[in-house]
Amino acid sequence: MPASADARQLPEGDLPVGNAALPTPHGILPTPPPSIPTLPSCSPSTSSPSAPSLPPPSSPSTVPSSSPAALPSSAARSSSTSTLLDISTRLRPRDYTIAHLLDQHIVLTTTQLSLVFFDSPITCQHRLHALRRLRFIDRFVRNRPGTPRPLCWVSGPLSARYVALSGGNVPPTLKALRERQDRVFSSPRLDHLLGINEFFIQLLVHARHSPHSRLARWWSERDTSAAYGRRVQPDGHGVWVDGGRSVGFFLEYDTGTEPLGRLVGKLASHRRLRGDGGPSYPVLFVLPSRAREQNLHRRFAEGMGVGVVVATTSPESGTDPAGAVWRLVGNGRHRLTLADLNSSHGQAGPINPGTPTLAQDPLLVLGDR
Repeated sequence: MPASADARQLPEGDLPVGNAALPTPHGILPTPPPSIPTLPSCSPSTSSPSAPSLPPPSSPSTVPSSSPAALPSSAARSSSTSTLLDISTRLRPRDYTIAHLLDQHIVLTTTQLSLVFFDSPITCQHRLHALRRLRFIDRFVRNRPGTPRPLCWVSGPLSARYVALSGGNVPPTLKALRERQDRVFSSPRLDHLLGINEFFIQLLVHARHSPHSRLARWWSERDTSAAYGRRVQPDGHGVWVDGGRSVGFFLEYDTGTEPLGRLVGKLASHRRLRGDGGPSYPVLFVLPSRAREQNLHRRFAEGMGVGVVVATTSPESGTDPAGAVWRLVGNGRHRLTLADLNSSHGQAGPINPGTPTLAQDPLLVLGDR
């Protein structure tokens, strides 16, 4: 389910490579990358070197001086010594929400952030680069021949510190943060991770234009595994609310690199979770092509039954994961909406978080939920 591209180039000097234009951003179904273990989260380090200064962009026109995102008048001192208190008057609820999403989901593109939080791609670009100059967030572009190279945003020194302190945790050192950023930049799993995040971003976009729907929970692979007692390790978990329906689901984002037998084998852990008191959530397979989707259904038909609700989709079925794009295993070729899938939160317990709470809303900090 591809995402729309950034409408314009970023101002000259903000890109890490020359003055090249932004490419078409990453879509939900990327070119299959290799698979590696889940990217770890920031963790405190034993050493804490002093923070290096980040050079300002060469184009002063990126953020108008009248914008509330502009640097404060006291910016004569080095930005590397700024604290959260120094920039507190410049931060908005939207900025805090972006900080939480980057901490939990590692990396998001300019287009993804623009679709969820802004009405204009240009306004989004200006704001994100202003936050970078404040050392709140950071960014990179990874150039690879023949692949999209969107501008990717990650946690910066002050956003990582804010999220850690707001959760009662020890903030990561600058060294630990830089290692995390470099690990994301270097990861062969980056395209896969962007595709997973794109799936949930598109649900947030749908909810932004539909007053009766919302994404009540969005958990990463790491958080999902921890919440369900390490019994399952899907690529993500969410709860979609549409009208009176609340549908939990586990996401398996396939890029075509794994044998179909391995995809079928992933259902065993979900059956065990359900049998041990976990929820009855459908397992959603996002596949890179209609042909692979049909082949997977044939593999399921050859078995003795899946034991859990399984639904699949591919790009040919549509681009909105909330729409009628889901084909149930064992239910012909009829497509259902996400809200139409059978789902039960079950009884909350040690391996079942139960019904989503308001605190789990990914956009809670915006204050309009």
